Amino acid sequence: LLPSAPPSTATALVRYRQARVTMKRRSMLRIIQCLCLLGLVSGAEAFDVSDYRLVDLTHAYDESTLYWPTSPTSFELETLADGETAGGWYYSANALCTPEHGGTHLDAPIHFDAGGLTADALPLASLIAPAVVIDVSAKAAKDARYRLTREDVLAFEQRHGPIPRGAIVLLNTGWSDRWPDQLAYLGDDAPGDASNLEFPSYGKSAAELLVGERGVAVLGVDTASIDYGPSDDFIVHRVAAAANVAGLENLTNLAELPPAGATVIALPMKIGGGSGGPVRVVALVPK
Repeated sequence: LLPSAPPSTATALVRYRQARVTMKRRSMLRIIQCLCLLGLVSGAEAFDVSDYRLVDLTHAYDESTLYWPTSPTSFELETLADGETAGGWYYSANALCTPEHGGTHLDAPIHFDAGGLTADALPLASLIAPAVVIDVSAKAAKDARYRLTREDVLAFEQRHGPIPRGAIVLLNTGWSDRWPDQLAYLGDDAPGDASNLEFPSYGKSAAELLVGERGVAVLGVDTASIDYGPSDDFIVHRVAAAANVAGLENLTNLAELPPAGATVIALPMKIGGGSGGPVRVVALVPK
């Protein structure tokens, strides 16, 4: 173990710094070893990002970000500093305010289950995992209330193979093309009212199959909720949360992913005790 503060003599200070460098190198090696276990790196080879096409599945947070209609606040970015300092260099800093659930964000299981995991307690292995992308965009274009069915999932597996345990399942409805038009995206733009929303998502039977039988780690969708717009019982949230399965909502660019073969990295803001939070979601698609 290294001391919390470096020693005072010059020779000891040099040795201390060399030891710090050695520790950092060992830490990087451990990270590469973890990536090997996740299938992102093979053997002792270094991880080469050029082997992958990177797809950003995240909407930016700004004044146009959409939130659940009953959310009391929206995105706020207050400028604290923006300009040249007395020392002659440029400096910028902002204060950020946002509800947990808005924009591209993660729902932690505790969001709908009193004993569920909080945002900071979710295991990393569930947030960095193989991606499965189920495309219902053609059906959703004909029915804004379309819900993924058990039969849809089984048909997907017939074409693309079994959904692996621990996978991150992403539902492509095509709805992200409507972002950030609130009326088109949510189906209603009445302030403070969530009773008339219209958008597709998962259905109960599909959620029960994916969560209970396939053991997936995360359910994600390119709409505002893993429950469809008119839902008044949020059954998909409840099914997922009871199994400590997280949700990803308001995703984008899902059409750029293959049905299988990509890896998703979805790391939310680590809010202690949080019921969710903003998340940057990225997919690595092998070239």
